[in-house]
Amino acid sequence: MDKVMVIGGGLAGPEAAWQLAQRGIAVELYEMRPDKSTPIHKTGSFAELVCSNSLRAAGLENAVGLLKEEMRRLNSLIMQAADATSVPAGGALAVDREQFSQWVTDRISAHSLIRVNREEVTAIPRDKMVIVASGPLTSDKLAEDILQLTGKEALSFFDAAAPIVDLASVDMQKAFWASRYDKGEADYLNCAMNKEEYEAFYEALITAETAEVKGFENKHVFEGCMPIEVMAQRGPMTMAFGPLKPVGIRNPHTDERPYAVVQLRKENIQGTLLNMVGFQTHLKWSEQRRVFRMIPGLENAEFVRYGVMHRNSFLDAPQVLRADFSLQDSPHIFFAGQITGVEGYVESAASGLLAGLNAYRRVMGMDTLVFPPETALGGLARHLEGSPSVDFQPMNINFGIIAPLEQRIRRKREKNAKISERALVALTKYVQENEINL
Repeated sequence: MDKVMVIGGGLAGPEAAWQLAQRGIAVELYEMRPDKSTPIHKTGSFAELVCSNSLRAAGLENAVGLLKEEMRRLNSLIMQAADATSVPAGGALAVDREQFSQWVTDRISAHSLIRVNREEVTAIPRDKMVIVASGPLTSDKLAEDILQLTGKEALSFFDAAAPIVDLASVDMQKAFWASRYDKGEADYLNCAMNKEEYEAFYEALITAETAEVKGFENKHVFEGCMPIEVMAQRGPMTMAFGPLKPVGIRNPHTDERPYAVVQLRKENIQGTLLNMVGFQTHLKWSEQRRVFRMIPGLENAEFVRYGVMHRNSFLDAPQVLRADFSLQDSPHIFFAGQITGVEGYVESAASGLLAGLNAYRRVMGMDTLVFPPETALGGLARHLEGSPSVDFQPMNINFGIIAPLEQRIRRKREKNAKISERALVALTKYVQENEINL
């Protein structure tokens, strides 16, 4: 039996390779790092998280929480890694960035049916079963070949990452650990601002000098990773109603509710590194030091990583892809990850899981699968199939792309919980009916 070629060692590629190998299919996994890197990667490890270390909400009342649970039930490698390397993050699932990546790298490297090739792929073989999971920062030569293969123009948007701060450099006479409304563990470090401090910070932020990012002049950014300075340009109070909202927080140093609050989340298990929540940015590094040190408690902050911005590319999925993640014109070639137009760590890994599962079934001469529309996995795939007549944009998983309930439930949390309950029942039934080996 021919080996399946998987291109890309991010989140989707290793997940796809794992799904194939666990079902007895030999895999040739290609990753160009560390010999050739990208503007944002720092290592040659698989599943390197280049933005936040959070996989977002954990509960089933959230669509991404449902997606994670569905993936767990299909034996997702990425979910195993996340659960094994999680760090406290309130109601979210966050991981130790380095341990998470190393966990995935170790499992992939040790699998007897996965051969790792550290080299750049510049062209997709037309005569092999291939899964392209090269990511939104696909190298120029491979991107050109993808355009020749699909015959369609790729779209693009801009993504950004937040700075990481050394906890030892934070002034704990001003900062404090707390959770909103004191619910659960105090997993976030809070830097409170009064009205004068917030207004001074706002003025400094909107006038700070940004780094030049080629092509960014059209301001086409993905809303979920919007740079903090772009958000601030939308109005003086936009940040205070967004990532800096003070709701449910009281400053124990003053016993007052802050006017605004900057939150930092643990970046590693030891808790020595902190990610500035919502502070994706493309300010110049010198300006990040100057402006972000205006935040109370961060006056002497040491930034172990500055925020960066980069260009992401993705296919116009409805024009070129089926809902099973294969090319419409070349069903033996699959795509997975952010290059397909899914957005987010979990969604990227989920697409890798689905592409790997369907590539296996195609190798075995079986029909490929598109999970029921009642499931998060099904909703995600069907969004990519979409309508060719509608402007396609990347999207996180959300309950809006999952089939609605027949009955009307007014309370949002109750409704979402019912959708999740129904989804897991539908998933179990679908797995059994299609004899999906787990």
